[in-house]
Amino acid sequence: MSLKEMQRDVHGWISQFEEGYWHPLSMLARLTEEVGELAREVNHQYGQKPKKEEEPEGDLALELADILFIIGCFANSLNIDLDKAFQDMMEKYRQRDSNRWTKIQPE
Repeated sequence: MSLKEMQRDVHGWISQFEEGYWHPLSMLARLTEEVGELAREVNHQYGQKPKKEEEPEGDLALELADILFIIGCFANSLNIDLDKAFQDMMEKYRQRDSNRWTKIQPE
């Protein structure tokens, strides 16, 4: 699924509700909340804070997907084409950072 398709899917979901998209500050708060949930799960799986016995096992993939959903909502509400934005961002990295780190040499 492309980012454009993801944005279309998100819009299809959101547009069925009268409330529509939230205001940008509310979406930023929601994005922060979702990133916090991802951080908690990463800390449980890889960090030094184990889950309590009664806590269910989390799913990192679903936590990342929650973040993608909110990013889709955020972009849609601001009329941002994530496909184009991502391409522009990758070009920035290619220009700015192509020699920043040690490249893997073919064997």
